[in-house]
Amino acid sequence: MVAEAAFCGRNCMPELKTFDAMPAALDHGALFHAPDNLANLVPANRTRGSRTQSPVPWRSRTGSACRQLLSGIRPAFTQELDHGRFFLAAPVFFGGGAIVWFKLDADPSVVALSAWLGIFAAVIVVARFERSIVRKSALIGLLFVCGMFSAQFETWRAATVMLDSSVTTTVTGRVERREGDGKGRWRYIVAVADTQAPSLARPPDRVSIVARGAGEPFEIGQWLTGRARLVPSTGPALPGLDDFSFGSYFDELGANGFFYGAPSAAAPRDDGSLGVARHTTIEWLYRLRAGIGDRIRSILPGDTGAFAASVVTDERRAISRETTEALRQSGLAHIVAISGLNMALSAGIFFVGLRMLLSFVPSVAQAYPTKKIAAAGALLALTAYYLISGFAVSAERAYIMMAIMLVAVLFDRPSISLRNVALSALLILLLSPSEALGPSFQMSYAATLALVAGYAIWTRRPMRENVLATLPAMRPVIVVGRFFGGIVLTSVIGGVSTALFSIEHFHRMSAYGLPANLLAMPIVSFVIMPAGMLAMLLTPLGLDVLPWKVAGFGLDMVIGIARMVSGWGGNIDIGRLPEWYFPLAVSGFLLLTLLHTRLLYLGGAVLGLSTLLVLLVPATAPPDIVLSEDGSVAAILRGKVLASNRERPPDFIFSQWQRALAAGEHKPPNIIGSEAAPLGGAGQERKRYRLSVSEQREARKAIRHSAASGTENGFTCRKGAWCTAMLDNGYVLTTLEDAAYLGPACDVSDIVVTPVRLRLGECRSGSMLFTGETLRRSGAVEVQIGQQGSMSVTTAYQSLSRPWLMHRTYDWRSNTFNTASPISDSDE
Repeated sequence: MVAEAAFCGRNCMPELKTFDAMPAALDHGALFHAPDNLANLVPANRTRGSRTQSPVPWRSRTGSACRQLLSGIRPAFTQELDHGRFFLAAPVFFGGGAIVWFKLDADPSVVALSAWLGIFAAVIVVARFERSIVRKSALIGLLFVCGMFSAQFETWRAATVMLDSSVTTTVTGRVERREGDGKGRWRYIVAVADTQAPSLARPPDRVSIVARGAGEPFEIGQWLTGRARLVPSTGPALPGLDDFSFGSYFDELGANGFFYGAPSAAAPRDDGSLGVARHTTIEWLYRLRAGIGDRIRSILPGDTGAFAASVVTDERRAISRETTEALRQSGLAHIVAISGLNMALSAGIFFVGLRMLLSFVPSVAQAYPTKKIAAAGALLALTAYYLISGFAVSAERAYIMMAIMLVAVLFDRPSISLRNVALSALLILLLSPSEALGPSFQMSYAATLALVAGYAIWTRRPMRENVLATLPAMRPVIVVGRFFGGIVLTSVIGGVSTALFSIEHFHRMSAYGLPANLLAMPIVSFVIMPAGMLAMLLTPLGLDVLPWKVAGFGLDMVIGIARMVSGWGGNIDIGRLPEWYFPLAVSGFLLLTLLHTRLLYLGGAVLGLSTLLVLLVPATAPPDIVLSEDGSVAAILRGKVLASNRERPPDFIFSQWQRALAAGEHKPPNIIGSEAAPLGGAGQERKRYRLSVSEQREARKAIRHSAASGTENGFTCRKGAWCTAMLDNGYVLTTLEDAAYLGPACDVSDIVVTPVRLRLGECRSGSMLFTGETLRRSGAVEVQIGQQGSMSVTTAYQSLSRPWLMHRTYDWRSNTFNTASPISDSDE
């Protein structure tokens, strides 16, 4: 009573005396389970039709509604537990523990985690079964700690050596995977055996290198060597965005790069993995996958063949950039990735086809369970599909989910259920808890949860007789209507459920995904996937050309649809949302999809109110200046315009800036004069970073004049030397390509940025200085200038003690790690 009164506030106090006398139906949750019983809540001294009733005070009515809500929550919650909803939430608690572990600034103590694990386990054992709330709470804590342990174990298991800084060296290693882009360039995943000239003190175990040279590609398992430029994996493009070094660490890729020219063959070496059954099997599967991809592309040239190969083997590099962008903008990019759609269609086609063939033999159909035989055959086909898919995360997730559904058919259990979704999520999180932070995992399970929950609601709907449905002439119309209605409903549910995650990770939405899917999905379902399945079955016999031609015809139609829809310009850049919104909205979405009683409306309320707050509450002020993590790109943000110091900024970084800041227009710099002669080039080491007194005076004058006379909030650049810009608040920003101009730039600028890794941490003049060394430790930077001239600096990293970040603290000269905190968020 005290807790309930405290929850309701003062409005509940006038009615506390009548609370205990409320009808028994209300005590059993009548409000949540039987709306018709609300009539029983009318007091006996009041008749429904009486006109002489005295008006009820508004406080009394509010208090009564508050008590009704409270009395209905507990029985509804009990009903959720009785229906096994707690198991559906188990992946949420387990994944939440993993996410918290990954988000911490330092690794938690294993001893402390073990202690909490023992405490929760002891509570579960000691607590009686009657105390279900205590047991459930302890089980939530146990799942949370187990998620943290799983994250810790995956980090130990990966133990990836990350390259600390860019370097040019000779790489020798064994090809583990390869993928071409259709233009003579090949991307190799190389297990590094040796580095020379220089020999790296911490060489990465595995790197991704692009070879641009002509000639026959190296086969998987062959050895190669060549001069290569290796660079570390990039961090977030802006503070708060996705960290690509995190993904590289758990993908066990220590560096990226490219070969200078074509690599040459190298003599095989014994690297310790040759002859191991696991490595031998995996390499054989990758060779098989590469052979299938080459076969498909030889039959279907261009984007058509690349598209077909991506659907079968998940090799996407050969698809042109224009087609990839068209598929993404039209909302059809999910067809390219091997995900739930591909797995479901392939398993479904095999299941239905095999069961139909068995039904043509009456003796078999009557004597054997053809449904289970077809399910077992579909499971074998699905396993084969997964083995040649390259073990992508999306394929692994879809395979586990579909395998559980087919196994459920073998044991006469419901195949489409939230329990199967929860079980597959638990398995994936147990194997790869780092996937909980990835957009692929989040969007896939969001769509699956919404679709399965929607399917459950659809199956519970009341059936109504329809006279028209019994007419023979109406049956084809009904079948076609149901098919397209299913596509519409699936597209709407899938699009709405993934919109939240798309905005969070990609900061954009596709407005025309529904019409694109309406046009493309019938082609995928009835042309591409059946023909592709038939082609794969006929490949060992060499009879796969005609089926692939049929599939290619359908793929051409899908590409045409994607280009047509993308031409409508339906991309909507949303920009970054407040940090509190995403976890709050996801919580509401989970309540809405996982709960069974009317408590699910609480989830809808949380989701709706959080979205309403985002729309009504003024957004935080955007940054005035953004800097890339290497200091090579700087930009000034004003409205929808990003003015950068590069004529053609790198698309990988700049496109993320434009989407996150909702700034679609790029303002290039104004180039003046001829390119400056480098002052720190080869043979000029003594003169490096130094100007004569007259050169400093001229440089100081030129930078000051360019900043004052240039376009407001736009850069003026002298190639190879410096770029400068004056903001509308009077602050001067200067970026340097040649660090010899550091002194003059510091004298006349408020903020100076250079990619050169200087040992200086600040300008002698007091101006703010960002160098390649400081940015290496801080990551990307945002600078916001207040109305009174104060500068607020936000960095991508506040701590570098996590395993996927420690390479940023490595000093190759002393072979030590300096884990001191980088530039922290500050106000000056």
